[in-house]
Amino acid sequence: MRALVVDHGEAGPVRFADVDEPVPASDEALVEIRHIGLNFGELNYVHQWPAGAVHGHDAAGVVVRAASDGSGPPEGTRVALGMSAHAWAERVAVRPASLGTVPEGVDLADGAALGIAGVTALRVLRTRSLLARNVLITGASGGVGHFAVQLAALAGARVTAHVGSPERAAGLRELGADEVLTDLADAARRFDLVLDTVGGPLVARSWSCLAVGGTIHLVGYSSGQDTTFPSGTLFGFGEPRSIATYGDMTPTSGELTDLLGLVAAGRLSAPVGLRGVWQDVAEAVQALFARKVHGKIVLDVV
Repeated sequence: MRALVVDHGEAGPVRFADVDEPVPASDEALVEIRHIGLNFGELNYVHQWPAGAVHGHDAAGVVVRAASDGSGPPEGTRVALGMSAHAWAERVAVRPASLGTVPEGVDLADGAALGIAGVTALRVLRTRSLLARNVLITGASGGVGHFAVQLAALAGARVTAHVGSPERAAGLRELGADEVLTDLADAARRFDLVLDTVGGPLVARSWSCLAVGGTIHLVGYSSGQDTTFPSGTLFGFGEPRSIATYGDMTPTSGELTDLLGLVAAGRLSAPVGLRGVWQDVAEAVQALFARKVHGKIVLDVV
């Protein structure tokens, strides 16, 4: 069968290859993949995975063989995969803990857009009550950012979206952002929670805007830059402020189910900024790296 595998050469980060058919364990379902969702991190930092390994974590498809131990969804169920390793292949063996059932009326391709981005946003925003709180989302035009803006607004937060340029602000107010900034110097409030996807100097600037008792959650470092805090800025009185790291790869079925339920109810939209076929993955990766895509990239497996 065909799959996208890790390529450490100049032609990378992924290439097509013929690989062995998966052999599901008793607690794994066999899923025929119809769509894959691309993420910046897994492609930009591809050196962290072995060359030749089937790559990718987010996808959606149909169960063609249920787990033999009776766990998980039955044959014929439409499912989304989230944070599931080796997902970019024509067929994948997956444990139920990494599957979410896609409800009727929800486009299967939208299920492929959820995965890492949607689950990351949901897990961070569930760490505290957001009702009438001030929340800052950096890198708001990306996949995580689009979900985070919507979910924070649904939770009753006052949402500020930060983007790198005015051109990347399109559509964020419609998703629930109360204000959209390109410079945190223009922020009129202090933030109880910051979800940062950018890293670098922006983390230090976000710290200067953090309210007493507030937290910055680091969920990405797309800038590729170091963070330097000016002397004295990490000292303060009052309720402690904090910086929290994020590396949660625990099972995603529960969060996927919640997110898909919100999509089915019309309360959450999947931020698909580019839709294509997986044969065009090289062009899609270039567009992703060039920051030409607002939201997620979903490619059809055809």
